[in-house]
Formats: sequence, structure tokens, C-alpha cells
Amino acid sequence: MPTDLDRLLEEAERQPFEGWDFSWLEGRMRVEPLPWDFEALASAHARQSPDLLDMGTGGGERLSRLMGRPARTVATEAWAPNVPVAGRRLLPLGIGVVQDEGAPDNTSQGAETSPRRFQGRLPFRGASFHLVTNRLEAFVASEVARVLAPGGVFLTQQIDNDWARGYYRLLGLPAPPRPPIRWALKLAVAQVEAAGLEVVARGVGDEGHAYLDVGALAWYLKVIPWAIPGFSIERFRPRLAQLHAQILSDGPLTVSVPHFWLEARRRAYG
Repeated sequence: MPTDLDRLLEEAERQPFEGWDFSWLEGRMRVEPLPWDFEALASAHARQSPDLLDMGTGGGERLSRLMGRPARTVATEAWAPNVPVAGRRLLPLGIGVVQDEGAPDNTSQGAETSPRRFQGRLPFRGASFHLVTNRLEAFVASEVARVLAPGGVFLTQQIDNDWARGYYRLLGLPAPPRPPIRWALKLAVAQVEAAGLEVVARGVGDEGHAYLDVGALAWYLKVIPWAIPGFSIERFRPRLAQLHAQILSDGPLTVSVPHFWLEARRRAYG
């Protein structure tokens, strides 16, 4: 006879994932919010800006809900399967979607790049936007500075590249090696300032993830395979069974995920 565990894991295995839509987890995963509200920060700036570029929009889920979007709003997305998803959601709202090549991971970017050709170039003229938002997307800081108009704002929220350590612990795996270069606020500030932008606000904090059932955890790890390389529901079924029993006896499984954010401006005179 199928057990409750069987049902939860089979459901997680079958459930598809599209864009950057985690709504299937509603009621099954609780999120303890960060000390800041990135959407509120972006909305406050959007209300005062004549235009907006959203980098790495995913399926356009968050941008479609952003309050106060300017009439000229454009989104970029590098992952090809997400581009039509974002288009279906954003084009009816008058938001253009442009596929770009994406930037290399920020920790792998060298000190110098070719002025003629390098990965991560944004397909827009210089000084094209007064507001650039970026949530969890790699970026080339010099490109962000190039497309910002004088006085323009760059607003980004990022995740520490050592973020998955708590998930390794949940699965009973040895802690992963520390990244050779840590993607954290200090490095982000250094890259942005080296590009000539002025950092005017910043912060760090943890986002809490609480899983109310093991199917929610299994699905989350299935759809973001870079968190636990080699993860599959079948491979980790014995450990998932233990976690299922733990939830029934002790309550939700919890993980803390480190994030950071910053706001930077291009000087009005340059």
C-alpha cells in the first residue's frame, strides 16, 4: 500500500517547474523574510524613474507584480527556456523581453575585460536606463554602469555562494568545501565601486526556509539542482524518509540562507 511518504515524493517528482515560479510551495514552505524588502525598495525607485531594466527576470513573475513600473520597462533573461515564459507574462503588460547571453559568475570575473567583446555585455546603448534592478543574477558591473544614465540607480539582491550549506546538513552530507572566492557583500561592493558607481546603501541577512512536508523539500531541491549536485528524489529517498519521520515528530525542517543587497548610483555628472 502506498504510504504518505510515497504520495508526497511521487507528487514532487511529477510536479513541473517553469520560469522562476515557486508558487507550488505555498502552504508547504514558510519563508522568514529578510531584514529588507527588495520588492518594496524596487517599487519605491520605480515610481520615481522614467524607465526600468530588470536583469535576469526569470519567467517575469516578480516584475509582473512590481508596483509603480514605469511605462518604459524592459527585461532581460539569459536562459532560453525562460524567454518565452517571460514573454507570455510580460508582453501583454507592455514589457519587452530581450534574451541576452548572461554574465559570468561574479567570482570568476577578472580585473580586466576586452572593450570589444566579453561575456555579459548588455544589449543596450549607454545611459539607456535610470533604474536597473537585479535579483540573484550575475552581472558585469562595468556594463551596469555603462547602461545607467547619469544619476541612475542600480539595485541588486544577491545570495551568498556558500548558501546551500544548510541543505547539505539536512541531507546528512559532509559540508561542501568553502568557495575559493566568496560571493558576498564585500566583493560586490568592490566590483561596483571599481566600475565607478557609488554604493549608497547595503545590507546582509538570512532568509529562513521552513518545510512543512518532505515533498516540498524534495521538489525544491529537484528544481534547483545546483544546490546539491547529483540530487534526485530516488537517490536520496532513504534520507527523505528519515526527514519525513522527523517532520511528523518534531515539526518543520528549517534552513537559513544568507543574502545581501546594495544600492548604487551613477554620479549625475559622469
